[in-house]
Amino acid sequence: MGWYFSGCALALEEISIFSLITMRVGFAAAVLWIYVLIRKQLFPTGWNVLSSLIFMGILNNAVPFTLLNFGQTQIESGLTSILNAGTVVFSTLISAIFLKDERLKPRKLLGVVLGMSGVVTVIGFQALQTFYLRSLGQIACIGATVFYAFAGVWARKHLSSISPEVSSAGMLTGSTLAMAPLTIWLDGWPTWNYSGLAWLSLIYIVAIATVVSYLLYFRVLASAGASNTFLVTLVVLPIAVTLGALVLAEQLPLRSHTGFALIALALAVIDGKLWQTRTTDLFISARLVYSKVTIYRGLYDDLQYCT
Repeated sequence: MGWYFSGCALALEEISIFSLITMRVGFAAAVLWIYVLIRKQLFPTGWNVLSSLIFMGILNNAVPFTLLNFGQTQIESGLTSILNAGTVVFSTLISAIFLKDERLKPRKLLGVVLGMSGVVTVIGFQALQTFYLRSLGQIACIGATVFYAFAGVWARKHLSSISPEVSSAGMLTGSTLAMAPLTIWLDGWPTWNYSGLAWLSLIYIVAIATVVSYLLYFRVLASAGASNTFLVTLVVLPIAVTLGALVLAEQLPLRSHTGFALIALALAVIDGKLWQTRTTDLFISARLVYSKVTIYRGLYDDLQYCT
């Protein structure tokens, strides 16, 4: 997923915002329905399920994808990925309000405060006071994370009984039905006359960043909860920022890196287990280094004695 933001930036150089979203969700839905048919999985019927999937498609795809794609036309891909990591912060807060099994414990509350501080640091206080395209792009990215957070809660409440494959296919079909008429009205039919790089970016966005990601998304959501599902952004963040610098020659201001550090710390605090694991690993690594240094020092002393 770390490649997504760079790939999206490359695709947006040739494909419009709405066309890219419609192609992404439409092609991904087609691939997933083929997968569902091959696996011979049953699709639940009934208006309640269908309406829940359509609404999930709007809440988790159509609206946030539009906001993120617009934001990425105004700001760097690395900055978009940093702001997107705020999903964990908002998801932790919103899940605590609507889901009984995801209470806002003191550790998570500290993580939320750190995350909010990181988001404000990234955007900058001046951008919050004056509205221009760049600040509007950053705010759009934050808006997308709020929609993602509500989508996680919606899925836990209404789609937990459906398999990840069917949930993903149905959700993406719903977002395709919502986006296709709007895209044809605004952009007309696509020309398909794109460069090889744009096609490669589109293939990656569809196959990896959408099909594979959503299959994992619904599996993790069912087992780990709405807020924990988005902790993968802790891994995505440094990859996306690094690729933005290497592939797109992006240079982020100091406050972006400071905000990135605060958000990364917030994700580690919210996770808890990750923080404990990292501390343990650090302790073990330190013991190993100390042991090796002691051994080498002993060998050095022996050699000195022999000479």
